[in-house]
Amino acid sequence: MSRWSRGARLATLLGVVSTVDAAPGGAQAVPTGPAAARTLPEEEERKSYVAPALEIIGFDALLNLFDRLALGSDYRSDLASIRRNLRGGWVIEDDPYLINQFGHPYQGSIYHGFARSAGLNFWESLGYTFTGSALWEIAGETTPPSLNDQIASGIAGSFMGEALFRVAQLVLENARVPVSGARERSAAVLSPPSLFNRWVGGPRFDRPYPSRNAAYYRRLQLGATTTTRSLQGPSAAGRPDEAIVEASMEYGLPGQDGYAYTRPFDYFAIQATASSANAFESILTRGLLAGRRYASGSDYRGIWGLYGSYDYIAPQLFRVSSTALSLGTTGQWWLAPRIALQGSALGGIGFAAVGTNRGERAGDYQYGLAPQALIAARLIATSIASLDLTAREYYVGGVAVSTPGGHDNIARADAALTLRLWRQNAVALRYQWSRRDAFYPELGRQRQERGTLGLFLTLLGHDRFGATEWR
Repeated sequence: MSRWSRGARLATLLGVVSTVDAAPGGAQAVPTGPAAARTLPEEEERKSYVAPALEIIGFDALLNLFDRLALGSDYRSDLASIRRNLRGGWVIEDDPYLINQFGHPYQGSIYHGFARSAGLNFWESLGYTFTGSALWEIAGETTPPSLNDQIASGIAGSFMGEALFRVAQLVLENARVPVSGARERSAAVLSPPSLFNRWVGGPRFDRPYPSRNAAYYRRLQLGATTTTRSLQGPSAAGRPDEAIVEASMEYGLPGQDGYAYTRPFDYFAIQATASSANAFESILTRGLLAGRRYASGSDYRGIWGLYGSYDYIAPQLFRVSSTALSLGTTGQWWLAPRIALQGSALGGIGFAAVGTNRGERAGDYQYGLAPQALIAARLIATSIASLDLTAREYYVGGVAVSTPGGHDNIARADAALTLRLWRQNAVALRYQWSRRDAFYPELGRQRQERGTLGLFLTLLGHDRFGATEWR
């Protein structure tokens, strides 16, 4: 359970959009020359099953050594503690929320990155991630192995890690040979194991993972928000104004001719938001694990299937994090010439942690199974403007909750109007609303609510707001 530096995490957010080049039509720029020659079909990639296994063991050993020195007795594992953990049962524990709900998924993303950059596919890498997490729980700590940490590292770690790996590979795929130092550094910030394997593996591991000409839309926003509504509940007072940095990408957008969804995360969306008031305000990742394309005439194209997601949301007053599987669909519909509607609708169940932010102690939160839903839409008017609407809801309670008789209902909605000013430069006005309704026998009923209004300078990936195949 390492403490990751805030600087490195913020760099990861910015790296998502820093150096990915987009073609004018919204699809990725297809590499030419030497870079294209190094991009081979997935079946021809050379794999190593041994390298990531050794790397994960080495990473866990170094992390354990650091934590022994920095954090103390909980990490001074030995043969006796390993035998005890192997024989004992798994528990639900409540270490500090940021470590459990962000630190562990990021740790799992490192395991996943080692395997993916060694040529293994998503499912093989998920197996390595799950095993690496179990190794840490049993041998890296003296405390009993934690079920919630295993889900966060072993499953959410793969969902986060795959998205970061794909974006890092896109940075490298779009580069000319030799790859510039700036692109190498950007890829390393996004997926450190990828650069490590490029260094130690040489030609064997230096080929970019092929994107297959996926259409994508990326956006970087810098701005400020002010609170328009606040109901604190049991939380300590927050800051009314915040500076915000947000990076997002949607990859594999439906509507791109010739693009097939044959690999997990051939469609995914990732968004990360940093706040001056709250460090990480949100990290949101969802990807299509298995699904199929469909179409209705020439105006509507979409995909449907099973999605995996990792969400982390902490709007000053409360916090929720969920690792989930959902059934859903993502599509694009041409309403009129040069007016497109893109959107996703998902419904599923996850394992979630939820509770008060800025409460009395770091472990003030509950775990439980969480039915959840997402609806997201983007209305695009040529290359002039877009209107984005997103709503999410999580219900934690009823079954498998850590406090019997309690429940939490979290809702969050965003509305943003973005107007393009010049080339990729735009301005956005956004309203965000978050609400928590909770009841626990020992605490009674609690309600927390927050609304913010923000103005942002926006750097678009291209000037068409992500619409594919203009009509």
